[in-house]
Amino acid sequence: MPGLWRAAGVLALVLIGAACAWQFQDWRYGKQLAEQARLHTEALNQLTQAAATAQQAEQDKRLALEQQLAASDKTHSEKMTNAQKEQALLRDRLATSDLRLSVLLDAGSAGGCSVPATAGAGGVVHGPVRAELDPAHAQRIVAITDEGDRGLIALQACQAYVREITR
Repeated sequence: MPGLWRAAGVLALVLIGAACAWQFQDWRYGKQLAEQARLHTEALNQLTQAAATAQQAEQDKRLALEQQLAASDKTHSEKMTNAQKEQALLRDRLATSDLRLSVLLDAGSAGGCSVPATAGAGGVVHGPVRAELDPAHAQRIVAITDEGDRGLIALQACQAYVREITR
């Protein structure tokens, strides 16, 4: 029986050694896994920070673009308002006969008349032959130019918008 006890003792020592080795491996791998988890967490934090920074930069760019577009829209509105005021003033002046529109006539269209145009108020120099337009026709011409002016202003605003967006 002493051999049996000896075998049991050796077996107990082997089991204790295996358990110790197992525990040692567990500690060692546990430390490695903890280090890996820490590194992974740090990498995720860095990626999150980079994404947040990029998002903030994009938001800042968008805000700047919105401010530029708002300023451009304000400028466009001011130009449109000024053009409308000028056109209204011109229409009023035409309606009150304060202003008359005239057109230059070709020298040959004067009906063959060799009499020059009326001299100006302050001199004897004769100007080109002119024909005064009917106020109603002048009003229609002003309305057409008003629409054209508004169209050009709107076109300039659209072009400025496209330039800002594509920049």
